[in-house]
Amino acid sequence: MSHPAFRILLPALAGALVLALWYGIHFYLTAEMRFLLPTPGAILDAFVEHRGALARATWNTAQGALLGFGLAIVVSFALAILLSLSSLVRTSLYPYLMALQMTPLPVLAPICVIWVGAGLNSVALLTFVIAFFPLVVNTTQGLISTDRNLVELFALYRASRWQQLFLLRVPSALPYFFTGLRIAATIAPIGAVVADMNAGSSAGGGGGLGFQAVIYSAQAKYPALFATAATTCLLGFVLNAAVLTLAWLTLRHWHDAYERRDR
Repeated sequence: MSHPAFRILLPALAGALVLALWYGIHFYLTAEMRFLLPTPGAILDAFVEHRGALARATWNTAQGALLGFGLAIVVSFALAILLSLSSLVRTSLYPYLMALQMTPLPVLAPICVIWVGAGLNSVALLTFVIAFFPLVVNTTQGLISTDRNLVELFALYRASRWQQLFLLRVPSALPYFFTGLRIAATIAPIGAVVADMNAGSSAGGGGGLGFQAVIYSAQAKYPALFATAATTCLLGFVLNAAVLTLAWLTLRHWHDAYERRDR
C-alpha cells in the first residue's frame, strides 16, 4: 500500500466515488429541490461564467488572508519566545490568549470596523486573530519541550541564555512551529472569508469571496455560490501547499518524519 501509484490511484477512486454519489443525490431529489445541490458540471459552468468576479474576489481575500497570516507569524513567534522564558509569564498571559481565541469573529468584526474601518484592514486583523492562537501555542510548546539532555549539554559548555534559545530551542521547536503554521494556513482563508462577510467592503472593487458569496446567495445563484466555496477551498489548498513545501525544505535534512519521506 506504500507504492507511489496508490497515492494517486486511491484519491482518484475516492474522488470518482464522491462525484458518482453527488450526481446520484442530485437526480434523486425532486426537480423542485435540485437547486439545493447543483451538479459539478453546473458549478464548473458558473465558475467559467463568473470567472472575472471570482478572480477579483479571490485576489482581495488572498490579500487579507496573507496579511493577517503574516502578522500572526511575526507576533506569535515573538510572543512564544517571551512565554517560553518564564512559566510565570505563561501562567499570567495564557487565560487572555484563550479568551481572545474563544471570542467569535462576528462579535469582533464591528470592533475592528470601528478601529480600522471596513475593508482590507479589518479582514486582515480578523484573520490575524483566528490564525494567531495555534501558532503561538504550538511554537511555545516546542520551545519548552527541548530535549533536557541537550539543554544540560549547552549548560555544561556555558552557553548563554540567548545562545541556548537561538541555537538549540528555536531549531528544536521548528517541527512544532510548522504544525501550528499548517493549522493557521488552513483556517486563515476561512477567517478571511468570514471576516469579509462581517467587516468587508465592496468599495473600489474590494469585496472578497465572503462578500461575493453573500451576493450570489441573495440572487439565488446557487451554482455560483458553490463555485465561490470551491474557490475558497482552492485558496486554502494553495496556502497549505506553500507551507508544506517550506516545511519540507527546512526540515528534510534532519527531521525523522521528512527523512523517511525522502527514502
